[in-house]
Amino acid sequence: MSEAQISLSETAARRILQILKGQDKQFLRVSVIGGGCSGFSYQFDLESERSDDDLAIERDGATVLVDTMSVDFLKGSEIDYVDELIGASFRIHNPNATAACGCGTSFSI
Repeated sequence: MSEAQISLSETAARRILQILKGQDKQFLRVSVIGGGCSGFSYQFDLESERSDDDLAIERDGATVLVDTMSVDFLKGSEIDYVDELIGASFRIHNPNATAACGCGTSFSI
């Protein structure tokens, strides 16, 4: 799978670098796990090491890792960071999701 199938917005890359500044972690990991009100949920973790089979998406010095199990759920997605009146968060624009919850953290396929 090529990096082009999952993209990282400029805003997300900038926020990742801000979060990691001064920490011993180097990467943001995005995973898809079972659960949530719509069937699957996105999970975000900070990591210091990458696995050999991780997909690494890089932009402007920021790196996001995606494990092989999550890649298929995220094909064609954009990882973004939004700052809205109700709060700021990472958001996944996933064309594979057929339904999503109101908070945007869980989805179904």
